[in-house]
Amino acid sequence: MDKHISSQFDAELNSISTRVLEMGGMVERQIQWGVQAILEEDAELADKVLDVENEINRIELGVDADLSTTIARRQPTARDLRFLIGISKTLGNLERAGDEAARIARMATSIVHSGYGRRLPVSELRLAGELAATLMRRALDALARLDVEEALAIMREDDRIDVEFNGFLRKLVTFMMEDPRTISASLDLVFVAKAIERIGDHAKNIGEQIIYIVRGLDVRHVPVETVESALR
Repeated sequence: MDKHISSQFDAELNSISTRVLEMGGMVERQIQWGVQAILEEDAELADKVLDVENEINRIELGVDADLSTTIARRQPTARDLRFLIGISKTLGNLERAGDEAARIARMATSIVHSGYGRRLPVSELRLAGELAATLMRRALDALARLDVEEALAIMREDDRIDVEFNGFLRKLVTFMMEDPRTISASLDLVFVAKAIERIGDHAKNIGEQIIYIVRGLDVRHVPVETVESALR
Protein backbone atom coordinates (compact mmCIF):
# COMPACT_ATOMS: atom_id res chain seq x y z
CA MET A 1 0.00 0.00 0.00
CA ASP A 2 2.85 2.39 0.83
CA LYS A 3 4.44 1.72 -2.54
CA HIS A 4 1.13 2.28 -4.32
CA ILE A 5 0.59 5.61 -2.58
CA SER A 6 4.14 6.74 -3.37
CA SER A 7 3.80 5.75 -7.03
CA GLN A 8 0.53 7.62 -7.33
CA PHE A 9 2.11 10.69 -5.75
CA ASP A 10 4.98 10.49 -8.22
CA ALA A 11 2.49 10.26 -11.07
CA GLU A 12 0.70 13.38 -9.81
CA LEU A 13 3.99 15.30 -9.58
CA ASN A 14 5.03 14.18 -13.06
CA SER A 15 1.68 15.21 -14.50
CA ILE A 16 1.93 18.66 -12.94
CA SER A 17 5.51 19.10 -14.17
CA THR A 18 4.64 18.01 -17.69
CA ARG A 19 1.74 20.44 -17.99
CA VAL A 20 3.78 23.33 -16.57
CA LEU A 21 6.51 22.70 -19.14
CA GLU A 22 3.88 22.39 -21.87
CA MET A 23 2.46 25.74 -20.82
CA GLY A 24 5.97 27.17 -20.77
CA GLY A 25 6.55 26.04 -24.34
CA MET A 26 3.40 27.83 -25.41
CA VAL A 27 4.48 31.01 -23.63
CA GLU A 28 7.88 30.80 -25.33
CA ARG A 29 6.18 30.62 -28.74
CA GLN A 30 3.99 33.57 -27.77
CA ILE A 31 7.06 35.64 -26.99
CA GLN A 32 8.77 34.74 -30.25
CA TRP A 33 5.64 35.43 -32.32
CA GLY A 34 4.92 38.70 -30.51
CA VAL A 35 8.39 40.09 -31.14
CA GLN A 36 8.30 38.87 -34.74
CA ALA A 37 4.91 40.56 -35.23
CA ILE A 38 6.46 43.85 -34.09
CA LEU A 39 9.55 43.53 -36.27
CA GLU A 40 7.62 42.51 -39.38
CA GLU A 41 4.47 44.55 -38.72
CA ASP A 42 2.48 41.34 -39.02
CA ALA A 43 -1.02 41.82 -37.60
CA GLU A 44 -2.04 38.24 -38.40
CA LEU A 45 0.84 36.84 -36.36
CA ALA A 46 -0.15 39.16 -33.52
CA ASP A 47 -3.64 37.63 -33.63
CA LYS A 48 -2.09 34.14 -33.27
CA VAL A 49 -0.42 35.27 -30.05
CA LEU A 50 -3.76 36.38 -28.64
CA ASP A 51 -5.45 33.13 -29.72
CA VAL A 52 -2.94 31.11 -27.67
CA GLU A 53 -3.64 33.19 -24.56
CA ASN A 54 -6.95 31.45 -23.81
CA GLU A 55 -5.35 28.00 -23.93
CA ILE A 56 -2.54 29.11 -21.62
CA ASN A 57 -5.07 30.46 -19.12
CA ARG A 58 -6.99 27.16 -19.27
CA ILE A 59 -3.86 25.14 -18.48
CA GLU A 60 -2.89 27.53 -15.69
CA LEU A 61 -6.26 27.17 -13.98
CA GLY A 62 -6.19 23.37 -14.26
CA VAL A 63 -2.67 22.98 -12.90
CA ASP A 64 -3.34 25.44 -10.08
CA ALA A 65 -6.37 23.41 -9.03
CA ASP A 66 -4.35 20.17 -9.11
CA LEU A 67 -1.59 21.74 -7.05
CA SER A 68 -4.08 22.69 -4.34
CA THR A 69 -5.63 19.22 -4.38
CA THR A 70 -2.26 17.45 -4.23
CA ILE A 71 -1.05 19.55 -1.30
CA ALA A 72 -4.31 18.99 0.60
CA ARG A 73 -4.41 15.22 -0.03
CA ARG A 74 -0.72 14.33 0.24
CA GLN A 75 0.38 16.87 2.85
CA PRO A 76 3.94 16.80 1.44
CA THR A 77 6.99 17.80 3.45
CA ALA A 78 10.60 18.86 2.80
CA ARG A 79 11.63 18.87 -0.87
CA ASP A 80 8.26 17.63 -2.14
CA LEU A 81 6.57 20.62 -0.53
CA ARG A 82 9.23 22.99 -1.85
CA PHE A 83 8.75 21.52 -5.29
CA LEU A 84 5.01 22.14 -5.28
CA ILE A 85 5.39 25.66 -3.89
CA GLY A 86 8.11 26.43 -6.45
CA ILE A 87 6.01 25.04 -9.28
CA SER A 88 3.05 27.12 -8.14
CA LYS A 89 5.13 30.31 -8.26
CA THR A 90 6.62 29.29 -11.60
CA LEU A 91 3.10 28.81 -12.92
CA GLY A 92 2.26 32.38 -11.96
CA ASN A 93 5.39 33.72 -13.65
CA LEU A 94 4.62 31.85 -16.85
CA GLU A 95 1.06 33.16 -16.89
CA ARG A 96 2.28 36.72 -16.44
CA ALA A 97 4.96 36.26 -19.12
CA GLY A 98 2.18 35.14 -21.44
CA ASP A 99 0.24 38.29 -20.54
CA GLU A 100 3.28 40.37 -21.51
CA ALA A 101 3.53 38.54 -24.84
CA ALA A 102 -0.14 39.29 -25.45
CA ARG A 103 0.52 42.95 -24.64
CA ILE A 104 3.31 42.97 -27.24
CA ALA A 105 0.89 41.52 -29.78
CA ARG A 106 -1.73 44.17 -29.07
CA MET A 107 0.89 46.90 -29.42
CA ALA A 108 2.03 45.34 -32.72
CA THR A 109 -1.51 45.65 -34.07
CA SER A 110 -1.73 49.25 -32.90
CA ILE A 111 1.59 50.15 -34.53
CA VAL A 112 0.60 48.50 -37.82
CA HIS A 113 -2.62 50.53 -37.90
CA SER A 114 -0.79 53.77 -37.05
CA GLY A 115 1.36 53.58 -40.18
CA TYR A 116 4.40 54.98 -38.35
CA GLY A 117 6.16 51.70 -37.61
CA ARG A 118 8.71 52.07 -40.39
CA ARG A 119 9.73 55.51 -39.11
CA LEU A 120 10.68 54.14 -35.69
CA PRO A 121 13.71 52.11 -34.53
CA VAL A 122 11.67 48.90 -34.28
CA SER A 123 14.64 46.75 -35.29
CA GLU A 124 16.40 47.86 -32.11
CA LEU A 125 14.04 45.60 -30.19
CA ARG A 126 15.32 42.48 -31.93
CA LEU A 127 18.21 41.77 -29.56
CA ALA A 128 16.19 42.36 -26.38
CA GLY A 129 13.37 40.18 -27.73
CA GLU A 130 15.76 37.37 -28.61
CA LEU A 131 17.40 37.62 -25.19
CA ALA A 132 14.04 37.41 -23.41
CA ALA A 133 12.84 34.42 -25.46
CA THR A 134 16.17 32.64 -24.97
CA LEU A 135 16.17 33.26 -21.21
CA MET A 136 12.66 31.85 -20.94
CA ARG A 137 13.62 28.74 -22.91
CA ARG A 138 16.72 28.23 -20.76
CA ALA A 139 14.67 28.72 -17.60
CA LEU A 140 12.25 26.00 -18.69
CA ASP A 141 15.11 23.64 -19.57
CA ALA A 142 16.73 24.34 -16.19
CA LEU A 143 13.41 23.66 -14.45
CA ALA A 144 13.08 20.32 -16.23
CA ARG A 145 16.56 19.34 -15.00
CA LEU A 146 16.44 21.29 -11.70
CA ASP A 147 19.79 22.77 -12.74
CA VAL A 148 20.98 25.25 -10.12
CA GLU A 149 24.05 26.40 -12.07
CA GLU A 150 21.96 27.27 -15.11
CA ALA A 151 19.45 29.04 -12.86
CA LEU A 152 22.29 31.22 -11.57
CA ALA A 153 23.45 31.98 -15.11
CA ILE A 154 19.92 33.09 -16.05
CA MET A 155 19.76 35.40 -13.05
CA ARG A 156 23.04 37.01 -14.08
CA GLU A 157 22.02 37.52 -17.72
CA ASP A 158 18.72 39.24 -16.96
CA ASP A 159 20.73 42.45 -16.51
CA ARG A 160 21.53 42.47 -20.25
CA ILE A 161 17.86 42.98 -21.08
CA ASP A 162 17.70 45.91 -18.65
CA VAL A 163 20.64 47.53 -20.43
CA GLU A 164 18.94 47.08 -23.82
CA PHE A 165 15.71 48.55 -22.43
CA ASN A 166 17.39 51.71 -21.15
CA GLY A 167 19.27 52.24 -24.41
CA PHE A 168 16.09 51.80 -26.44
CA LEU A 169 14.22 54.37 -24.36
CA ARG A 170 16.90 56.97 -25.04
CA LYS A 171 16.61 56.39 -28.79
CA LEU A 172 12.82 56.65 -28.70
CA VAL A 173 12.97 59.99 -26.92
CA THR A 174 15.15 61.31 -29.75
CA PHE A 175 12.68 60.09 -32.38
CA MET A 176 9.72 61.67 -30.60
CA MET A 177 11.52 65.00 -30.31
CA GLU A 178 12.43 64.99 -34.00
CA ASP A 179 8.96 63.97 -35.23
CA PRO A 180 6.06 64.56 -32.77
CA ARG A 181 3.73 62.67 -35.13
CA THR A 182 5.40 59.44 -33.96
CA ILE A 183 4.68 60.02 -30.28
CA SER A 184 1.66 57.70 -30.09
CA ALA A 185 3.40 54.83 -31.90
CA SER A 186 6.57 55.47 -29.89
CA LEU A 187 4.64 55.10 -26.65
CA ASP A 188 3.35 51.76 -27.92
CA LEU A 189 6.97 50.73 -28.43
CA VAL A 190 7.79 51.81 -24.88
CA PHE A 191 5.15 49.36 -23.64
CA VAL A 192 6.61 46.67 -25.89
CA ALA A 193 10.13 47.26 -24.56
CA LYS A 194 8.83 47.19 -20.98
CA ALA A 195 6.96 43.95 -21.66
CA ILE A 196 10.16 42.38 -22.99
CA GLU A 197 12.02 43.52 -19.89
CA ARG A 198 9.36 41.99 -17.65
CA ILE A 199 9.54 38.69 -19.53
CA GLY A 200 13.23 38.60 -18.66
CA ASP A 201 12.30 39.26 -15.04
CA HIS A 202 9.87 36.33 -15.08
CA ALA A 203 12.59 34.04 -16.49
CA LYS A 204 14.86 35.20 -13.67
CA ASN A 205 12.09 34.50 -11.14
CA ILE A 206 11.81 30.93 -12.45
CA GLY A 207 15.55 30.56 -11.90
CA GLU A 208 15.07 31.69 -8.30
CA GLN A 209 12.38 29.05 -7.81
CA ILE A 210 14.71 26.33 -9.09
CA ILE A 211 17.23 27.29 -6.41
CA TYR A 212 14.47 27.26 -3.80
CA ILE A 213 13.31 23.78 -4.85
CA VAL A 214 16.79 22.24 -4.91
CA ARG A 215 18.57 24.06 -2.08
CA GLY A 216 15.72 25.40 0.04
CA LEU A 217 16.97 29.00 -0.21
CA ASP A 218 14.64 31.91 -0.89
CA VAL A 219 16.86 34.14 -3.07
CA ARG A 220 14.23 36.62 -4.23
CA HIS A 221 15.47 40.23 -4.09
CA VAL A 222 18.96 38.98 -3.25
CA PRO A 223 21.95 40.12 -5.38
CA VAL A 224 23.29 37.36 -7.61
CA GLU A 225 26.75 37.65 -6.07
CA THR A 226 25.27 36.97 -2.62
CA VAL A 227 23.36 33.96 -3.98
CA GLU A 228 26.52 32.54 -5.51
CA SER A 229 28.34 32.85 -2.18
CA ALA A 230 25.48 31.17 -0.32
CA LEU A 231 25.49 28.21 -2.72
CA ARG A 232 29.21 27.49 -2.40
